[in-house]
Amino acid sequence: MNQTFQTEFTEYQEARQRCWSQQTVGSDRSLGGYYHRALQNLYGHLVTSDASILEIGCGTGNLLAALSPAKGLGIDFCESIIVQAKVAHPQLDFICADAHEFDLHGRTFDFIILSELVNDLWDVQTVLSHVKACCHPQTRVIFNFYSHLWNVPLQIARKLGLATQVLPQNWLTVHDMNNLLEISGFQMLRNSSEVLFPFEVPLLTNFCNRYLAKIWPFRHLDLANFIVARPIFNEQNREMTVSVVVAARNESGHIEELMARIPEMGAGTEIIFVEGNSTDDTYQAIERSIANNPHKNCRLLKQPGKGKGDAVRAGFAVATGDILMILDADITVPPEDLPRFYDLIANGEAEFVNGVRLVYPMDADAMRFANLIGNKFFSWAFSWLLGQPIRDTLCGTKVLSRADYQRIADNRAYFGDFDPFGDFDLLFGAARLNLKILEVPIRYRARRYGETNISRWKHGVLLLRMVVFAARRIKFI
Repeated sequence: MNQTFQTEFTEYQEARQRCWSQQTVGSDRSLGGYYHRALQNLYGHLVTSDASILEIGCGTGNLLAALSPAKGLGIDFCESIIVQAKVAHPQLDFICADAHEFDLHGRTFDFIILSELVNDLWDVQTVLSHVKACCHPQTRVIFNFYSHLWNVPLQIARKLGLATQVLPQNWLTVHDMNNLLEISGFQMLRNSSEVLFPFEVPLLTNFCNRYLAKIWPFRHLDLANFIVARPIFNEQNREMTVSVVVAARNESGHIEELMARIPEMGAGTEIIFVEGNSTDDTYQAIERSIANNPHKNCRLLKQPGKGKGDAVRAGFAVATGDILMILDADITVPPEDLPRFYDLIANGEAEFVNGVRLVYPMDADAMRFANLIGNKFFSWAFSWLLGQPIRDTLCGTKVLSRADYQRIADNRAYFGDFDPFGDFDLLFGAARLNLKILEVPIRYRARRYGETNISRWKHGVLLLRMVVFAARRIKFI
């Protein structure tokens, strides 16, 4: 490094160490009280339980401790603050090190938190390079930083002694951070703005921050920007095994065609039929088809309960493939499209792949007008809820890794278990884990045998109730 540049960097860091050493992090009378509790609550909804967490710029460790990590490590460049953190939170580990230069010798974490740190960094890109060295493919990196609109109000608050005194800050926009993430080998998964009113006033504060802060135009005035990102590792298409789960109820006329059209993928494909107590001879048709295709790896289960969601969970419970796929037995989604879904998971471009029926023209009788309107509404609602664009929530074809499905299942209690179709259960779970969701357009066909098992009005009301419930757990927190 050039000597002049090194001198400037050293002086910059030393000035900040002196500044932070003179105050206790989070001690400011107004923002430091309510605002830091609000941050703890927001991070608590982004971080899953029993996770390993690294916080860079941890201060006295209060945020890290509030998240109750299975293993927690805090890093800060101020020795006096690290001493305070070790005394306050002896159950956690703390290291005094500079965010620009730390080395954990290959140790990785499930979550890495940089709370209000990027505003204060000399070189964000250099810090991100060290962050990536602490990531595994499923790591989620979470940032929060002040909105530029709050520059003047915060200056006034500091002059009045209502906010922590700081030296001149970087004022990064979400676009700036997204660009820095991309050039540093990360991908932004979602972003949100939070905390419209950072002072504690009974009733008013909760209403502003829980509701107004999430809707237009008030969300543009929020104090804090949140970003969740994942590391990108250049991976070649891995050879992975696949389990295709086919929930079949009254689908006797489709079974033989399904067997012929489901392609062999990756290192091997198993087909798991889950028969849903049909009134026709679907179970016998599957038995005959399996007997007629001994070269295929097939299994047949009798569904233990009711609903497609129950059938899918039963199939996933016995699946052995690295990648799990759902395929509707009515062949409205061409089985030949499944390799497109496989490739996105196998090469690491996506962690959850959803089919989209609303891009290409569909058969005239494939979807009634009321269903189309319902799908459009739910796609809008989900895009808003999840912070990622979702064009088609109810397409029956969804694909993810078995490891990620197990993580969704382990966290299912967060949303409850009342989705009869399984689509919302998986999408909510993917959002909870901040999985990278991509969508594959497919050509939707009309069914040629039997009738749909969906009641559009009864089930539509149920799905709407689920959206309202999820909004309380995802958005209005």
